[in-house]
Amino acid sequence: MILGAIGFASCITSCKTKVNQESSNAPKVIVPAFNADSAYYYTKKQVDFGPRVPNTAKHDECGAWLTAQLKRFGAKVYEQKTTVTAYDGTQLKIKNIIGAYKPETHKRVLLFAHWDTRPWADQDPDPSKHHTPILGANDGASGVAVLLEIARQIQKKSPEVGIDIAFFDAEDYGTPQWASKKDDENSWCLGTQYWAENPHVDDYTARFSILLDMVGGKSATFQQEGFSKETSASFVNKIWNQADKLGYSSFFTNSDGGYITDDHVFVNKIAKIPSVDIIQTNQQSTNGAFASYWHTLSDNMDSVDKQTLKVVGETVMSVIYNEK
Repeated sequence: MILGAIGFASCITSCKTKVNQESSNAPKVIVPAFNADSAYYYTKKQVDFGPRVPNTAKHDECGAWLTAQLKRFGAKVYEQKTTVTAYDGTQLKIKNIIGAYKPETHKRVLLFAHWDTRPWADQDPDPSKHHTPILGANDGASGVAVLLEIARQIQKKSPEVGIDIAFFDAEDYGTPQWASKKDDENSWCLGTQYWAENPHVDDYTARFSILLDMVGGKSATFQQEGFSKETSASFVNKIWNQADKLGYSSFFTNSDGGYITDDHVFVNKIAKIPSVDIIQTNQQSTNGAFASYWHTLSDNMDSVDKQTLKVVGETVMSVIYNEK
């Protein structure tokens, strides 16, 4: 018994040493460099189209540009064109745009953002502006821009898993503050709801998904959103731990971000894919959880910061390139 115990202890020591040696000899994952200047350019390019509201020419022009960019970056592109009904009965012609990398691979991660903009500045301090559409530099364009830069890098060096990059439409056509009708969470994220019920390929699934929403704001913090933690806790931890390893814990804080109705809710509920919302929030703010320019005419390029785009882009890329 004694000799057996000594031998067992010796085995544990030698086995640990072997595992440590194998770990140290494992090839280091090389993550391509995320270019914040490029992401900033893609943000401005979208803003230059003007408000991207469904049923408008500028919306159609920007959608065509997004499709062209994904094709230029080597993705297999799917366009979902359909008509959805807004909160007030308006029929909206929308388009979801999905770029697939390694479409034949079963191990997949979905990255997504919304590319439309709010038709009304219903949070603007000036009531006379409440019916004016916003530019949506941070709220919409920033998330799309980060994903476009990630797509550009994937074309150069692909991660081991398949990646799908989706730009969902009509996220921001939800019931406005001035409407007499009571707000309903189903009035938001109309393009995502359509995709979740009608995926771009049959039986689509992914290990997990990441939503980027308002990811370019100056001095942004990304708290852990409640629905994400409740349904996809391990993936929240995966993302926030990766941000911490990169030295970005002041951006990705281990604090409660509250529950937010956003595209990820429907990806999880309908498509049954674990989903994490990376969204700028500050539950301790006196201006509410979102930035002061949220859903106002001040959501322009002055609200966007290259450093924030870089932090989010590098974090997401580190996550997907370390996925096996």
